[in-house]
Amino acid sequence: MTTRLHRLCAVFSLAATLLPAAWAQHGGDHAAAAARPAKTGKPALAVGAAFSPAGELWLSGLDEQGRLFVQRSADEGRSWTAPRLLDIAGEKPVADGENRPKIAFGPQATVVISYTRPLAKPYTGEIRMLRSTDGGASFGPPFTVHADRQVITHRFESIAFDARGVLHTVWIDKRDLELSKTAAAQGKPTGKPYRGAAIYRNESTDGGASFGPDLKVADHSCECCRIALSPTPEGGMAALWRHVFEPNERDHGFALLQGAASEPPAAPVRASLDRWAVDACPHHGPGLTPAEGGGYHAVWFGLRGGEAAVRYGRLDAQGRPIGAVQALPDAGAEHADVIAAGPELAIVWRSFDGATQSQRLRAWLSSDGGHSFQLRELAATGLNNDHPRLLRHGQQLYALWRTQEQIHVIALKNSP
Repeated sequence: MTTRLHRLCAVFSLAATLLPAAWAQHGGDHAAAAARPAKTGKPALAVGAAFSPAGELWLSGLDEQGRLFVQRSADEGRSWTAPRLLDIAGEKPVADGENRPKIAFGPQATVVISYTRPLAKPYTGEIRMLRSTDGGASFGPPFTVHADRQVITHRFESIAFDARGVLHTVWIDKRDLELSKTAAAQGKPTGKPYRGAAIYRNESTDGGASFGPDLKVADHSCECCRIALSPTPEGGMAALWRHVFEPNERDHGFALLQGAASEPPAAPVRASLDRWAVDACPHHGPGLTPAEGGGYHAVWFGLRGGEAAVRYGRLDAQGRPIGAVQALPDAGAEHADVIAAGPELAIVWRSFDGATQSQRLRAWLSSDGGHSFQLRELAATGLNNDHPRLLRHGQQLYALWRTQEQIHVIALKNSP
């Protein structure tokens, strides 16, 4: 393995060999982080972003003191209002690359902001939310979204309103792992090892004023990769996440977010076929967006045939892979995102440039639904930076990248 990502995969595999005790304790949670140098006070640059119905671009993130703020731009990121601190009663949200504050706009001037609040035990947390009913002018106090209140993992949430105005919250949850541990300690026949974590969700039909029951989407998800959400053609919501397929292959699972609490979760559709067998979490979630004419565009990171890469592929309406899979034209690509508006398709990622010791923001743009692409260089920094994100407002696509120097907002066209 010669690329930086290949070496990264080697770290994951080495960690699987050298740290079995840690995995037995945490079920693989943060195994990759255990093999990395400790953080040295890096700024928490991870943000959530969304366009309001009025066309303003909003950010939610943490300032240098770890306080939650919102900030707005009325001119596509050329200028910003001063950050406005939100009252969360002294809570300390998480804001790293894969687990960041989120913001979403719903009907009737509803705005919600979610974040993960760490709890006392390592690798535990709960998902908190703020709600506004006046377009973000004011927010109520934070509350916990899920019904389960155990001191366990409820983290890496994603939120989105569907076309009907239903608010979907989806997260990684370890209640089933805890049940398995308890059964094993009691010598019960059901007490067998539990692979990874689980994906849970709930719905709110009143803009976050109340929530339905916690619903299991799937057993055996990866432990610390972001969950991608995408609208469906029918007006609902679909999810894509890194899944632990038996015996231990970390490909991606797809599910439509539908069904009642009384129904057992269906087995997730296998949306990628890398067959990457690694006993660690790569901290590298997928991206998902609707494709013109049906199905979805997807991007993900994985090891396939000995080659580590971020790849792009198409999924059908049920989430099954169709057609050829393409590696992005950058061996150092990481943390990619994808979005589409009709035939216009954008993929962005960051990439380490060893020659300049800097991170580059790059894009692969298509005007024909992914049949052909143009590679674009968008920005670069030698300082700390967030994972890039993609946004859509009307038919216009934007790349957003928060670095230590500035917030880059770049309108994406298919020619410079």
